[in-house]
Amino acid sequence: MSEAGSNERRCGFIAVIGAPNAGKSTLVNALVGSKVSIVSHKVQTTRTPLRGIAIEGMSQLVFIDTPGLFKPRRRLERAMVEAAWSGIGDADLVALLIDASQGLNADAKAILEALKRVPSPLVLVLNKVDRVRKARLLTLAADLNQHLSFKATFMVSALDGSGVGDLKRYLARQVPAGPWHFPEDEVCDAPLRLLAAEITREKIYARLHDELPYQIAVETTAWQEKKAGVRIEQTIFVERDSQKRIVLGKGGQMIKLLSTEARKELAEILEQPVHLFLFVKVRQDWENDPERYREMGLSFPKA
Repeated sequence: MSEAGSNERRCGFIAVIGAPNAGKSTLVNALVGSKVSIVSHKVQTTRTPLRGIAIEGMSQLVFIDTPGLFKPRRRLERAMVEAAWSGIGDADLVALLIDASQGLNADAKAILEALKRVPSPLVLVLNKVDRVRKARLLTLAADLNQHLSFKATFMVSALDGSGVGDLKRYLARQVPAGPWHFPEDEVCDAPLRLLAAEITREKIYARLHDELPYQIAVETTAWQEKKAGVRIEQTIFVERDSQKRIVLGKGGQMIKLLSTEARKELAEILEQPVHLFLFVKVRQDWENDPERYREMGLSFPKA
């Protein structure tokens, strides 16, 4: 891949991969400069590869925010890991994100081993560098580069944006020459119905992090454009009655709060009023329902 010319259009796909909670979604949002992927302290919240789109000079960068790579145990987890590797297969470049505060742990070693079979050029990104002393960072970078041949190494803090600009400019020079794949003002290729469901799911995790497992789903069931704004209906699927009571809250207070928070963010994104209606349904064993996987954009893995 040659250096970018000053007036030569370029476009490329960059898969951002790493262990759960390495900060992939935060980094993609920082690179794009807009909210395109949900961020949560709860692990494994990104389920399908979402694409965030950024412009840097004459280059269009399409970032694939993949689910965290981990050892799957349940069917949903297997589908998420398969989706992550499929996102890697579509990429011109692969950015491996390592949580510098966790170092070269078992998860990182497993990913490094798997990446030996990936033909795409690799870039190493050490995240959360503000939490680690410089000497340890340099040692970690050297250790990782001994495991794999990275084209470049970057040290960033996705949360405060430190180092993100340097990474973005580098990637803009590396992507291949060619026409842009998306309109200039587009920042995400996810359908609005999916993006809206993801935002509501993020609010649920933010408020109910300790009370709920991550195996909940949000589905946008209705979307009507009206003069007074957008009317959106969503269903939150849980697996047990006890989880439904948690989402509803005492006297329905929790679901009202979740609706208010999701509606506010959706209105900012859509730049028009949003009327959001949330419903909660118990659907036992929904993890084994192929239809739910199709709605989330995942392939249903065989048992």
